[in-house]
Amino acid sequence: MLFWLLPAFTRAQEIVTDTHPAFITRFPFHQYSGGVMIIRASFENIKDSFNFILDTGSGGISLDSTTCETFSIATRATDTTITGIGGKRKVHFAFDKTLHFPGLDLKKLNFHINNYEVLTSVYGEKIDGIIGYSFFSRYIVKVNFDSSFIEVFKPGKIEYPRGGTLLRPAFSSLPIQFAQFRDRAKMNHNFYFDTGAGLCLLLNEKFVTDSNILLAKRKPVVTQAEGMVGRVQMRLTVIKELKLGPYRFYNVPTYLYKDDYNVINYPFAGGLIGNELLRRFNMTINYGQREIHLLPNHRFEEQFDYAYTGLGMYHIDGCVMIEDVIAGSPAGKAGFLVGDEIITVGNNISRNIQQYKNLLLTPGQRFKIIVKRGDKLIELYLRAGSIF
Repeated sequence: MLFWLLPAFTRAQEIVTDTHPAFITRFPFHQYSGGVMIIRASFENIKDSFNFILDTGSGGISLDSTTCETFSIATRATDTTITGIGGKRKVHFAFDKTLHFPGLDLKKLNFHINNYEVLTSVYGEKIDGIIGYSFFSRYIVKVNFDSSFIEVFKPGKIEYPRGGTLLRPAFSSLPIQFAQFRDRAKMNHNFYFDTGAGLCLLLNEKFVTDSNILLAKRKPVVTQAEGMVGRVQMRLTVIKELKLGPYRFYNVPTYLYKDDYNVINYPFAGGLIGNELLRRFNMTINYGQREIHLLPNHRFEEQFDYAYTGLGMYHIDGCVMIEDVIAGSPAGKAGFLVGDEIITVGNNISRNIQQYKNLLLTPGQRFKIIVKRGDKLIELYLRAGSIF
């Protein structure tokens, strides 16, 4: 499960706005597991188009280090430090560059450079970068999950669609929304509004401990998440209720994150709300006016994913490989081993990691999975558990 959070290393700026913002362009996006959005753009004069994660939880814009090497993109060492899941690091930059979208050239961009090999292996498709504040701060961005299209407008005051609700988050370079949640007790707190996180809700473990918010009888399971510097283990559970604006969601899957580097900036914020929940709305994101409009869409009443396998699978060199097996999990009990190559899941022989992951989302369903172990083919049987 993807979690990406990059606190800003740029300051918020005053944005000059039009009173009637003009439409600029419209282009498609597609989604991976957890609702993570991918948009395509070309860089400078390179003919190939790149894949970017569209992420309100990123304080800038970035390029993958391998992409830079492949296309001979010059970078420069800096003393700038970024922080994300798993740690901190100084980064190189590619300064004053341009991205080309259909009908839009995004100029004067300073890309920090990072290694997104783990994200590429998670989704089975090359991830070339992440687009955040550097894009959202310049425009009004409408994200329509019904049509899978994004519309871009000049900044200004805009007439929002009828229905829905208007949020007024706090803004620096990341939107921070005040929300209510309930489990053992009811509590309000700040949460990052993070379209780049492929999850519903994430809570800082220290916040959970200090608030004593979770029911003691519920036992979280250990699972794995991916982010800026690789893979980390987290705990996974559910909370009874999350209220975002007037909308209430019940029995929400929730990750508990041991935040050693204070990425979440606790106690100011207690966690983040991710795109597995946010994609249930069509969104108008208006940084200039410090507003986000939410309109329920066709996904609004979709069931949450409660499945749990304990199986860490990644796309590596054209193969779907097992890189992690949580001890005592359904995958561990079924006999999977690190280094197994998944050949089939049920009758699916596509070797498509997204299809395999989607097949394993139903708790209680039993699948025959054929793995290659050394030079042998082995049949294993996996029944996904439930966190609920």
